Amino acid sequence: MVQAGNYTYADESDLPATVPVFPLTGALLLPGGQLPLNIFEPRYIQMIDEALAGSRIIGMIQPSLDGAKRKDNEPKLCEVGCMGRIASYAESGDGRYIISLQGIARFRAVEELSLRTPYRVCRIAAFVADLDSALGEDEVDREGLLRAFRRFFEANQMEADWDSIARASNETLVNALSMMSPYGAAEKQALLEASDLKARAETLIAITEIALARDGGEDGSTTLQ
Repeated sequence: MVQAGNYTYADESDLPATVPVFPLTGALLLPGGQLPLNIFEPRYIQMIDEALAGSRIIGMIQPSLDGAKRKDNEPKLCEVGCMGRIASYAESGDGRYIISLQGIARFRAVEELSLRTPYRVCRIAAFVADLDSALGEDEVDREGLLRAFRRFFEANQMEADWDSIARASNETLVNALSMMSPYGAAEKQALLEASDLKARAETLIAITEIALARDGGEDGSTTLQ
């Protein structure tokens, strides 16, 4: 089961069949992860208002990676996104909302519904296995993951709180590094779609090693876009 805010999601009956979706390139939300968002567009202000009055759940999803558009010029969507519960909410005083989403479970967008809401809504099939948040945790190559990110931090002259990292569970470590990693939309989608924590860690290690090898300069430095 997944604890998000004040609610526990234990099985499929706890998950909605439809969700309002927020298409955002490069944004990655994973089960158990926290994603801060600055909401300012009127249609998404309305979406948050209505979510707060109901289940408090919205779906984060990326626009289609190939840039494809619908007839109304709105972007088509990737097939897989992640549901999140609005765990914290504040008004900025200038019309914006500052919210934090806590990831619950991934979903496949089965059908986009034709509704009169200004925001988009999808009928979904939830990845119910995500409610077992530790699936694959014992098989994570923790040392390989830490080794790759030590190289990344050193190459980019970045500091890390290695004491806190050492205390983190494999689930927290893999998902936090995936969400904070400075990769592009395609890489973020690959991390999202990885089948479990073991596969996500392997994907993250591979992406990091490829980026380090590709972008390494003569002085050993690297910049990841």
